Amino acid sequence: MKTMTRSAVLVAASALALAACGAAPEEEAGATGSAAAPESDFRGCIVSDAGGFDDKSFNQLSYEGAKEATDELGAAFSEVQSDSETDFQPNLESLVGEGCNAIVSVGFALSAATVESATANPDIDYILVDDAADNDFDGTKDADNIKPLLYDTAQAAFLAGYLSAGYSTSGVVGTFGGQPYPTVTIFMDGFKQGVEYYNEQKGADVQVVGYSGGDQGSFTGGFVANDDAKNIAAGLIDQGADVLLPVGGPIYQSARDAIADAGGGIALIGADADVYETDPSVQDIILTSILKNMKLSTYEAMLAAGNDEFDAEAYVGTLENEGVGIAPLHDFEDDVDPALVEEVDALRESIIAGDVTVTSYLSE
Repeated sequence: MKTMTRSAVLVAASALALAACGAAPEEEAGATGSAAAPESDFRGCIVSDAGGFDDKSFNQLSYEGAKEATDELGAAFSEVQSDSETDFQPNLESLVGEGCNAIVSVGFALSAATVESATANPDIDYILVDDAADNDFDGTKDADNIKPLLYDTAQAAFLAGYLSAGYSTSGVVGTFGGQPYPTVTIFMDGFKQGVEYYNEQKGADVQVVGYSGGDQGSFTGGFVANDDAKNIAAGLIDQGADVLLPVGGPIYQSARDAIADAGGGIALIGADADVYETDPSVQDIILTSILKNMKLSTYEAMLAAGNDEFDAEAYVGTLENEGVGIAPLHDFEDDVDPALVEEVDALRESIIAGDVTVTSYLSE
């Protein structure tokens, strides 16, 4: 095993903190309640999007952060899982009815329902993961008691794109998403920019298939692992892609199946969590993962609410504050040129220093 640089060691340590827990929550999906008698009168709560708390991605990480905070507070904890968009509003209403003092809404799909609930319940603290709570797009939050947790994942995806371009032997890499929401395309934009930067630096011509910018690309129409996702992944493989970045919760599982059908030889980039850690079924094909530190940011926001220190100002995760990052190479460590690893480490520092610019809807 090669000796890792100091930067790589820091990334590895951060990644373990981000996503070491792959097990699904112990409570039955959709159930509410607390496992132990609370030591305080605070009640922390969480509602998932349709991906569920065992999605091995952003729902699970947010759940773990919220649960850890309430456990530390000695507080009661309630959860409710959504099976579809029609569950969002009634699920939030049920948590309000349980007397929740702080509610975590996981995912941009819950934004409108969260704003409605927060407006009707100004004494409750709301924590909205992955959305700015600005549904009228006027540049301000639609409710003062919502704390948005946002992540400039374009920065981390830039690193993954550069790494993928340097790793690819076919000269073609691909990406596709669930739906063209900004929180999805921010990954794809950063990935594309990273490949383009590699081409500029190396005089190369690595191609990105599946996405050309904005809403122009391959999207499954949802965030479930299904035949549509598998067919899109297979189509990118047919175009010669030997690295794939699926963005949209469990749709990476469909890419895994398409890679298996193709006979292997194709690497996968995970999103949100370190998918190598959360899903052993893909360990042999995961090159790296683009990380969002949802567990830590959700934990900190819930802990602040329980300590009467809730701050509704938006949090934006970056490479500099370790709110985003990339995971270790794990089983691919011996397959990646050490010089490329050093370049990615240096590139990370250049982005933090402002010497390399990564653009996204959050970069301003």
